Amino acid sequence: MSEIKTGGCLCGAVRYELNADPVTNMICSCKNCQRTSGSALSTIALVPKSALSVTGELKGYEYKGDTGGTLEINFCPNCGSPVLLKISAMPDVVSIKVGSFDNTDWYKPGVSIFEDSAQKWMPELPECMSFPKNPG
Repeated sequence: MSEIKTGGCLCGAVRYELNADPVTNMICSCKNCQRTSGSALSTIALVPKSALSVTGELKGYEYKGDTGGTLEINFCPNCGSPVLLKISAMPDVVSIKVGSFDNTDWYKPGVSIFEDSAQKWMPELPECMSFPKNPG
């Protein structure tokens, strides 16, 4: 196991500690991730739920993903920063928005999903396994 990773929201009202390595690091270019990130894609680390501890209040918004499953984006009610994503089809893992980590030097995406929805101007990442949709 690597060192404990910490992070939180922009205003500091929400903080977390991760006591395990991510299961996988990925980028997602689905339209929902583009909307929730306000960017071309979402950078995420899938982590074991049991290894994550969160302090502070998170507000959740539940929606249907592109594959029909339920997702819940969790954000700080004070500053609006998206922090976590809960995926109903994967109850043992949590998706952490990588930009919310205090230090992201360790992050390197290995998987890119929903390439069919990617912005046309985005460069390809040759080191990533790419999928037109969600492979899982």
